Amino acid sequence: MERVILVDAEDQEIGTIEKMEAHRKGLLHRAFSVLVFNSHGEILVQQRADKKYHSAGLWTNTCCSHPRPNECIKEASARRLREEMGIEAEPEFAYKFTYRTELDDSLVEHEVDHVFTARFDGIPAANPDEVQSWKFVNTEDLRRDVAANPEKYTFWFRLIMERPLPSLV
Repeated sequence: MERVILVDAEDQEIGTIEKMEAHRKGLLHRAFSVLVFNSHGEILVQQRADKKYHSAGLWTNTCCSHPRPNECIKEASARRLREEMGIEAEPEFAYKFTYRTELDDSLVEHEVDHVFTARFDGIPAANPDEVQSWKFVNTEDLRRDVAANPEKYTFWFRLIMERPLPSLV
């Protein structure tokens, strides 16, 4: 049974709860999103596997998940990058934001999302249980597509794409 870290509005830990229960009740919990860029400034996006419990088949950032209780969020982001995309990298913290949205199947995402960035120029070895497809995309082309076709993208990724993308200089 996977547990997530419950937090208050200031992102202070207040407990843990089973992941699906947090999503059924819409409880605020800690999460992270990783944005991987190549040396050409393109962003690596993934299409979530059709068997994911929410947002299946939608395009999103390189990887995302929740840190485990007592796990450093930076280490969790590197772990999930390996597990989902087969990428070895050291993500760096960029910023965080809070959002809430209702999903399919009466689930609610209510997260403090810590956004990390990393650089990678290879070919991912995506886990088919997590990822159906992936591609590197020019960031301006991606912004235009997200604006024109928001239904193809996860809610949190649409929010990320509304902000200036972090620099990897």
